[in-house]
Amino acid sequence: MLFLLAPILDIFRFDLNQNYFIILWQPWQLGIDASQSAIELFWNVSTRFLLPIVTVVGIGMFISWKWGRLYCGWLCPHFSVVEMINSLMRRASGKLSIWDKEPLPEKQQDGTVIKTSKLWWIATAFTVLLFSFVWAVVLLTYLLPPQEIYSNLFNAALTRNQLLFISVATFLLVAEFTFARHLFCRFGCAVGLFQSLVWMANKDAMVVGFDRKRAVLCAECDKSCEHACPMRLKPRSLKRNMFTCTQCMQCIQACEKVQQNNSGLSLLKMLDQHCAHDTSDRGFGYRPNVPNGCFSVENQSRKCCEPEK
Repeated sequence: MLFLLAPILDIFRFDLNQNYFIILWQPWQLGIDASQSAIELFWNVSTRFLLPIVTVVGIGMFISWKWGRLYCGWLCPHFSVVEMINSLMRRASGKLSIWDKEPLPEKQQDGTVIKTSKLWWIATAFTVLLFSFVWAVVLLTYLLPPQEIYSNLFNAALTRNQLLFISVATFLLVAEFTFARHLFCRFGCAVGLFQSLVWMANKDAMVVGFDRKRAVLCAECDKSCEHACPMRLKPRSLKRNMFTCTQCMQCIQACEKVQQNNSGLSLLKMLDQHCAHDTSDRGFGYRPNVPNGCFSVENQSRKCCEPEK
C-alpha cells in the first residue's frame, strides 16, 4: 500500500516536469546557483545530496550486515506479489513455478493441504495482468504528477508517451510475474543482491540454522521446509547456498508444524552470533560444535550464542 500511495501522498517521487525529487511533501533541490561561492556550492552538495544518500545507504548496509535481506522478506512490494502468485500457481498446477520439474504433494507433513484445479489458472492469469497493469501505472506516477496520470487514465486521454510507457511496462511485468518472480529476486534485483553481499560478509549475522544433531528426524519428512520457501532454497544447507535467503521464516514455521508430533522442537531456527557460525560459509568441512542451547526453546536469550568456555 505504501508503494501505491507514496506518489499520490507526495511521500516520495521524482517530478520530471519540475526536474527534482519530492520527499515527505517537500521538494528536494540542491540549491545550486551560478552566483554561489565554492564553499556554498560544496556545502549544498554535501548536505543536500551526499549526506542523505550516505545515511540511507549506511542504514541499509547495517541492517543487511546484521540481519540479512529483511527488506526483501518483510517490506518489498515485489516479494509480496511473488508469494501471492506462487500460491495461486500452486493451486493451478501443484508447482510454485512453471520451471519446477515435479509438483508438490497435495498434502504435506506440516499440515498444508492444497488440491489443484485448472480453474485456478484463470485467477492466476487475472492476478498477473491486474498487478502488472497497476504497477505500470504506479511506476509512471513516480515520474510524473499522479493527478495528471490518473486523470488522463480515467478520461482515456493518455499522451502517446504515457500510453507507450504503461503498455511496455505492463508487458514486461506480465513476463516477469509469469516466468521469473523469485529468479528476478535471486539474480536480477540489484537491491537484493547488494543486501546479500553485505550479509554474507558477516559470519555472525542472523541466518536460518539447522540442528544437524537431530538430522535423523528429517529422514521421514517430505521436505516441507523446502516447499515453503518462496525463493526455492534448501534451508538445511550452508549459508553460501542460501545466498538469497530473505529471512521470511516460512521454512521454520513449516518445520515447527512437522515436529509437533515428534519432539516438538523445530530443526530450523533463526540463529546469530556464535550459533550462526555452523551455517556461515567458512569453507568446506567446517563444522564447529554448536552449543545445544542454540536450539532449545527454554533459552531464547542471546546468551545461548556466547562461545563455550
